[in-house]
Order: sequence, then structure tokens, then C-alpha cells
Amino acid sequence: MRSRPSTNLQTTLAAAVTLEGVGAHSGRPARIVLSPGDAGSGVVFSRGGRASAVDASIAALARNVSSTDLSVRIGAGEGSVATIEHLMAALNGLGVDNAVVDIDGPEVPAMDGSAAAFVAAIDEAGVVPLPAPRRAILLRAPVRVCDGAAWAELAPAPAGGFHMDVEISFPGAPIGRMRRRLSLTPARFRAELARARTFGFLGDAERLWRSGLALGASLDNTVVIAEERILNPEGLRFADEFVRHKMLDVLGDLALAGAPIIGAFRSYRGGHRLNLALLETLLATPGAYEIVGAAEQSARPTARVGAGR
Repeated sequence: MRSRPSTNLQTTLAAAVTLEGVGAHSGRPARIVLSPGDAGSGVVFSRGGRASAVDASIAALARNVSSTDLSVRIGAGEGSVATIEHLMAALNGLGVDNAVVDIDGPEVPAMDGSAAAFVAAIDEAGVVPLPAPRRAILLRAPVRVCDGAAWAELAPAPAGGFHMDVEISFPGAPIGRMRRRLSLTPARFRAELARARTFGFLGDAERLWRSGLALGASLDNTVVIAEERILNPEGLRFADEFVRHKMLDVLGDLALAGAPIIGAFRSYRGGHRLNLALLETLLATPGAYEIVGAAEQSARPTARVGAGR
């Protein structure tokens, strides 16, 4: 594994790396190849793989999101790619600004339901600097969105960096109400968020299957809850794994800003739809943020940002 490059410069992968697995919702196998990207290109998904008849390249940006129904999908039709959030969180958490993701299926593989396999792949490839300055989104004023009792907000962070405060609430055990705060760094991302798995309720399975969702979900890639107990034989990786996974999703969702965010995120009962609505509101409110360059960032420690079940 190579050391993390300077936060003042854009980064990319040092080499290509391949992962294979099954999509949690489609149930279809998929192979992805993560490759170096050019400075300023961001993260770009190439649907079908470079040798495929499907010819579609989709930038991982909020404007290209077509669905937030239990996962995040970008693009449309045969050229779309679903469930990108855990991979985006890994790229974001490790500070990878530019990458090409070749994928030969409709959905990023679930792996174990967390970002751990993607982190391992990025570490195998290595992260290197590019001869171009990194730019970031600096919060200047708060923005907030609500959906009934649920809400999410972004606000300036006087100390710089990216800070998360996420609270979830589900009736009954084993989740109930959980809240966690985190000032993000790559080390804390690795230790506290990367291994947190997605979760679901066995009672929802039939409804999801009828909707063509969760066809690849299993105890291998999902923490499954039934009758207020966890069905996975190994139990939880963290006592509060549920809220940690929601934080992982926040990181992946806000990565679709296309640049690191310097600010503080807070939410209550949030999810992909609310996270993306917040990001869209921010980007549509010019006075709420400023694009800053490497010189300003060096005075404000940053971590890449980018945040369902």
C-alpha cells in the first residue's frame, strides 16, 4: 500500500484492480475494474466494460442520479449502474479524486455489504498524486431539507475538515435509536466506517422481491433482522453497526458533489433520497458554498466527502 499523497493535489489509482461479486438487488454477477483516471475527470463509470456492446460512460455526479430507491443509481436504461454508494464511499474515504470504473453488469457487486473489499482493492492498486490542484466545496451558510420528521443539513465547520453527526431511529430491538459523531480522516474511515454492513428486515423480503429488489441479498452481504434479533451467526461487527453503515452511505452519497466538502453534515432518520436532496439544494444555492483551491485547503484540514439501508 502506498502512502496517502498530499491533500493539495488531485489523486488517482496507481494501477488497475479487479473485483467480482453479485449485485444485492439484481442478483446478477458483475465484474468491475478500477483504473487510473485523468486529472479533473472525477469518477466515471463505464457501463458494460470497454469491450462490451453497451457504450455508456456516466460521471458519478448528482445530476446523473436516476433513482435513490434503497440504493443509488446513475444513468438510465441499459446504460445505468446501480448501488454505487459503497464503492463511492471507499474512493471518497481514501481520497481518490479520479478513477474509471469499468463494469460488465447493471449493479456494483455487494461484496460483504460494506466498503471493506473496495478499500482492500484501492490499497492493492495504490493512490498517487496528479499534477493538478485539488479543489473543494467550502460551506459558507447552512442548508437543510426535511421529509416529515426526517431531516438533513450541511453547515460551515469553523475548524475545517468534514464532520458527521448521524442519528437513526427504528422501532424496537436491536436498532432502536442510535447516534454517532465523527470527524472524518482516512484512518477513522478505515477503522470506524468501512466494515459496517448494510442491513434489512426479513419481513420486508417478499415485498422487495416482488419489486425486483434484494434478489441477491443474503446473510453473506446483509445484516438481517427478524423478530427483533439478528439472524447472522457471527452477529454484529460493531455494537452500533447500523448507524455506522448509515454514515458510510452519507459519505458515498455526498461524493456525488464531485469534490470534497469542507463542512459539517447532520441528519435524523436520513437515507439516500434525503442525502441527495440535500446535495442538490446545496449546489442550487450559490451563496451557501464557495469553490476553494489547494492554498485554502492547506489551512483547513479536509477529508473527502461524499451517506440506506
